Amino acid sequence: MNTFYKTIAAISLTILVGLTSMETFAGNKDRSGQAGASELLINPWARSTGWGNAGMSKIKGLESIWSNVGGTAFTKKTELIFSHTTWLKGSDINIFSFGISQRVGETGAFSLAVMSMNFGDIPITTTDSPDGGIGTFSPNLMNISLSYAKSFSNSIHAGFVLKIISESISDMSAQGVAIDAGIQYVTGERENIHFGITLKNIGPTMKFSGDGLSIKAFIPGRPDQTQFTLEQRQEAFELPTQLAIGAAYDFLFENDYRFTLAGNFTSNSFTKDQITLGGEFSLKEYLMLRAGYTYEDGIWDNIESIERTNVAKGLSLGVSVQVPMNRENGSLFSVDYSYRDTDHFSGNHTIGVKISL
Repeated sequence: MNTFYKTIAAISLTILVGLTSMETFAGNKDRSGQAGASELLINPWARSTGWGNAGMSKIKGLESIWSNVGGTAFTKKTELIFSHTTWLKGSDINIFSFGISQRVGETGAFSLAVMSMNFGDIPITTTDSPDGGIGTFSPNLMNISLSYAKSFSNSIHAGFVLKIISESISDMSAQGVAIDAGIQYVTGERENIHFGITLKNIGPTMKFSGDGLSIKAFIPGRPDQTQFTLEQRQEAFELPTQLAIGAAYDFLFENDYRFTLAGNFTSNSFTKDQITLGGEFSLKEYLMLRAGYTYEDGIWDNIESIERTNVAKGLSLGVSVQVPMNRENGSLFSVDYSYRDTDHFSGNHTIGVKISL
């Protein structure tokens, strides 16, 4: 009974903090672009992006570390995922991700995920060399996520994530930390009704520092050409706080066929709020097909319209092929792919390999 009350208290606290965040940082298009570390809003995993993260309330395993960490409590033993995303195809931006989740005890699971965003080599330009030709630099964005989740009962699963954020170029960098918390609730005679809530990217402000913020100059009019170093003040920036509430229902048929209808509402602190609806069809868990659509205000307007603030068109598609490696211990191998439609580019393409031991 004590565990039950602790769980209810945790749920109430998460909802209270989430509602407070919604009141303070409710989606506001006028604040778009004012937050930093926007890579925290990019889901690097193939399964969950195949239907626009609509299944946040029922996602299970390692991918839950981004969507709703409570789902990592469903890790059976050990799970590994390698993922690659071609972000805005044609822009030469690539995202590489790796993660591992490990069952601990009867009800808990620890997880680790690393996401690295690479922009390729960019020519260095200066006032003296505006056309480059003096070398290149490579921006790098990296997020490291550490999580723990626990099943408090057959119905309630919750956890938290500690994120370490690193952004850098050759002569300037910024570091920060953030915390996520998520809860999943499962009910129904066949455990086919799912609810979830997650609060993401709560943390202190970040600020850039480094030699890139200082320049050497001469005091004009001085005969001795006195040189001095000018340090530019850097403004701190906030993290893109996000609250998501979702639900899903599994339609279970004979021969292990399943169709899941899912949706969620996402409140963004620095961008517009979003509503996502998606579906997943499963053929004996060997073949899974997904589709989703994410709506926000202005998404149907022309990309050049002032009402349009997102390059994404909203459509997401995905497919997974999963096969058993060892039927005795239930180990699985799967290949997952997702596509997200965008304007002006050839979409976002993610392919991942998942191994469950």
